[in-house]
Amino acid sequence: MFPEDMLLSHLGPSVLLLLPLLLPSTSAFFPNIWSLLAAPGSITHQDLTEEAALNVTLQLFLEQPPPGRPPLHLENFLGRTLLADDLFTAYFGPGAPSRRFRAALGEVSRANAAQDFLPTSRNDPDLHFDAERLKQGRTRMVGALRETLAAARALDHTLARQRLGAALHALQDFYSHSNWVELGKQQPHPHLFWPRQELQSLAQVSDPTCFDCEELSCPRNLMGSTLLTSGYFGALPSKPAGKCSHGGHFDQSSSQPPRGGINKDSTAPGFSPHHMLHLQAANLALLASIQAFNLLRSRLGDKGFSRLLDITLTSGLSFVLDTTGSMGEEINAAKIQARHIMEQRRGSPMEPTHYILVPFHDPGFGPVFTTSDPDVFWKQLNEIHALGGGDEPEMCLSALELALLHTPPLSDIFVFTDASPKDVFLTNRVESLTQERHCRVTFLVTEDPSRVHGRTRREILSPLRFEPYKAVALASGGEVIFTEDQYIQDVAAIVGDSLADLVTVPLQPPIVEPGRPLVFSVDGLLQKVRVRIHGEVSSFCIRNPAGVSQGHEEGQGLLGHTRRFGQFWIVTMNDPPQTGIWEIQVTAEGTPQVRVQAQTSLDFLFHFGIPMEDGPHPGLYPLTQPVAGLHTQLLVEVIGLSSRSSSGGPLPQFSHLVLRRVPEGTELGRLPLESTGPRERGFLSASLPPTLLSTLGRFSLELTGQDGVGQRLYRAAPQSCTVAPVLLEVRCQGIMGWLERERIAALLTRLSLQLSGPSGSLAPGNKAALTLHIASFSGPQDMELSTSVNPSFTLTSNLSRVHLEQNESTWGRLWLEIPDSAAPDSVVMVTVTATGGETNPVSLTHAFLRLLVLGPEPQDQLAAPPHSPHSFLSTTSPASHPSTLVALDRAGRGLADNFWWGTVGGVLLLLVLAF
Repeated sequence: MFPEDMLLSHLGPSVLLLLPLLLPSTSAFFPNIWSLLAAPGSITHQDLTEEAALNVTLQLFLEQPPPGRPPLHLENFLGRTLLADDLFTAYFGPGAPSRRFRAALGEVSRANAAQDFLPTSRNDPDLHFDAERLKQGRTRMVGALRETLAAARALDHTLARQRLGAALHALQDFYSHSNWVELGKQQPHPHLFWPRQELQSLAQVSDPTCFDCEELSCPRNLMGSTLLTSGYFGALPSKPAGKCSHGGHFDQSSSQPPRGGINKDSTAPGFSPHHMLHLQAANLALLASIQAFNLLRSRLGDKGFSRLLDITLTSGLSFVLDTTGSMGEEINAAKIQARHIMEQRRGSPMEPTHYILVPFHDPGFGPVFTTSDPDVFWKQLNEIHALGGGDEPEMCLSALELALLHTPPLSDIFVFTDASPKDVFLTNRVESLTQERHCRVTFLVTEDPSRVHGRTRREILSPLRFEPYKAVALASGGEVIFTEDQYIQDVAAIVGDSLADLVTVPLQPPIVEPGRPLVFSVDGLLQKVRVRIHGEVSSFCIRNPAGVSQGHEEGQGLLGHTRRFGQFWIVTMNDPPQTGIWEIQVTAEGTPQVRVQAQTSLDFLFHFGIPMEDGPHPGLYPLTQPVAGLHTQLLVEVIGLSSRSSSGGPLPQFSHLVLRRVPEGTELGRLPLESTGPRERGFLSASLPPTLLSTLGRFSLELTGQDGVGQRLYRAAPQSCTVAPVLLEVRCQGIMGWLERERIAALLTRLSLQLSGPSGSLAPGNKAALTLHIASFSGPQDMELSTSVNPSFTLTSNLSRVHLEQNESTWGRLWLEIPDSAAPDSVVMVTVTATGGETNPVSLTHAFLRLLVLGPEPQDQLAAPPHSPHSFLSTTSPASHPSTLVALDRAGRGLADNFWWGTVGGVLLLLVLAF
C-alpha cells in the first residue's frame, strides 16, 4: 500500500481523474519510449503526455455521451490500463479507429521529446526549469500555452500540438528538476499557470542549497531549506557556490563542489541522483499535465479541444477547385458531394471537423478558405462559379500547396480540374509537403491527356503534361482519375468513400503487367472491400480464394456489385469477404490503375528517428524521413490491438517490415520488427542500416504477420517514403542567452540544417533572424538553396549555393520581415529547398517551418485561474470528502491498494496512483 502522505489533495468539483497504471516497462524525465534502453522502468515524457491526454479524453467522453449510443460508465474502466483503442471502441462503437487521435498524440509527444534533443532548446535552462530560473521558466511555459491556444484558434493544429509539446515538457521538468517533491509537496504547484500569481519562497543566488555528494545516489544532499530551487546543468550558466547541480554522468557542473545533483528524470542513479523520488515526481507531473489539458479544454471548448487532439473518426473535407469557364460540371459535382456529406453526417461521429476550399485559375489562385462550420463552408462553396479563363494550363499546384499548408494531417484533398499545371516547378515541393503533412491527394481530371481539342490553348501541349499530377498522387498515396463531364458526379462519390478512413490493401505486383494477375490478401479484420479500376480497360476478372470468379459486367455478381462510369469501375465486394489470396486479371490498353481498399480497425502509424545515446537524455530524435548516411530507426505504432485483445482472442502480431521500390513493387529488404513495451500498446521498431538506405529511391512500407487464428496479415503505409541525401530541419529557437554554443555546433554537425530565430512566435512589425545550418553525411554534395514564405513576406538569405564533402557543414543566415499589416494569430510557413545544382536541378529535399504571428495578449487568457467546471483542478482538501483506500495491481488486472476515491459534488472521483 502506498504511504498515506502520498494521497493527493487537489481534486475539485466535476473533475474525474482516471490515472491508469504507467506500465513498468515504460521514461520527466527521459524523452520517449526509446529512452528505456538506458533506464528501464522509468516514466518518460511520452508516457506522461499520452496518459494525461487519455484521462482528459475519458472525462470528455463521460460528460458528453455519444449520439445514438449509451453513455459510458466509469466502472467499465476501473482496474485496467487505459488505452486509446479501448476508449474509441467504448465511445464510438466496435471497430472505431483511433488512428487520428493517436497520430495527434504522437505529434504532441514528439514535440515534447524534441525539447531534449534540439540544439535550440536542449541546453536552455528556461525551457527546463533549470539553474533556478523558475520565473523565466514559467514565463516561457505560459507563452507556449498561449501560442497553443492562438494556433488552435487559427485552425493550425499541427503548430498548436508542437507548442503544446514544448509547454508540457517544461511543466513536467519542473517536478523532476526542482526540489518541489523534496519539500514534501503532495500536489502540483498552484501558481505555475498563472503569471500574475507570485512564485513564493524562491532561493536567491546567495542561498546555499546543496551539500557535497560523491556517490551516484544522493538522497540527503539538500540542505533542508524550505526555499524552492532547481539544479544547474553544464557550463552555462556557471554554478554559484553552494548550489545544486542537475546531476548525472553528462552534467559538467556535477563534478564541481557541491557534487552530485537533484534530478529525478529516471530510475537510474547514473543519470538521476534523486532516482528514488522518480515515481513521486512523475505522479505530480502527470497531474499537472492533466491540469494543462483541462485548461486548454476550458479555453477552447469541447469542440475546439476535440479538434486539437483530433478526437474524431473522419478527416477534414478539402477541395481545390479550378474555376475557369469550362469547369461548370466539375464545380457542381463538388457541391453535390459536399452537400451530401454535410447532410448525411451532420451531428454524427463521421461529420468532418475541418473544411478547406482553395479556388484557382490562371494567373491567380486562392485565397484559402478554412472553417469548422459546415454551413459557413457551404455558403462559401456555393458562391464559387465557373467564370472566365478557359485556356490551359492553370495554377493548380500553387493552389494545392496552399491547401496543404492549411489542411490537417491525415486528410484527403480532392482536386477538380480539366487542365494541366502551369506551375510545374512546384512538383517536388508539393510532393514533399504531402508527405510532411501525411495528406493523400486525388485528382479528378475531366480531360483525356491524348485529346487535342477542347479547351483553348496558348500552345500545343504534350500528352505528358499531366505527369506532375501523377507524381504528386504517387508520393501522397492518391490517384489521378481521368473521366468525362457526364460521369464526374458519379466518380466524385469517392470523396465520401475516402472520408471513411479506408486502408489501401497492397497489391503484388502493384501495377498491371500483361498476362500477370494482381494478387492481394484478405484477412478476417478487413471488411467493405472495394476494387477500383480505371483506364482503357476491355475486361477484368476477380477471383476469390475458393476459385469463384466475377467479370466486368455491371450489376450484382457472385462476389459483389459492379458499377461503371465511362472508364472507371467500382466493385463493392460482398461482406464478409472470404479470407485468403484473391486475384485480379485486367486486360487493357496502356497501364490501367487498380486500387483495393477496405475498412479495418487494424492499421499502423510510423515515423523515423535517430538514436541519441550520448547525452543526459537518451532517446530517439524524430525525423520526417530517413537520411542517407545516418543509422535510422523506424518506429511503428499498431492501431486496433487493444480492441482485439478485449474480445478475449489472441492478439494479431506483425513480425516483419518489407520495403518495396515504388512504383515497381520490387522487394528491397525484409527486416524483423521488435516489440518495444507491452504488446497491447503496439509499439514496434526496426533498424534501417545506412547500407540499405543508400540504395533506396522512393520506397513503400509494408507490415507482415499473422492474425489471432494464423491467417496472414498485410498492411501497407498509405504513402511512399524517400531518403534525403542531406538532413534539412527548420527550427525556431528560444533566446540564446544560456545556450552552450560549442555543444550546439557539435550536435548540428550530426543533424545538419537548422533554421532558428529569437522565439517560436513573431509579432507584426518585427524582423526575425533565422540561422541556417546544413551538413552532408553520405558524400560530396553540390547544392543550391532556395527559400519561400507563405504569406509572401520578405525573406532574404546570405546562403544560396554550397559544396559539402562527407561530414562537412556550413552556416547561413536568413531574415524574415513581418509587416505591420500581418494578421494577428496567423501562421507563417517558411520553406527551404535544396536542389542538386545546375548538373542535377531536381529537388533533393525540403524543410518546413511553421511560425505564429501573435496578436495582443487577451486579458482573460491565462491571466488568472478560470472558474469553468472542467477548466482547472482546484486545491480542495481530501479531508473534507469521504475517501477509502483500495488497490490496483501493477499489471492493471484488478483492484489492489493504490487508488483513492470519493465523491465531490455528486461526482465519483478516482485517482489511480500509477506505481
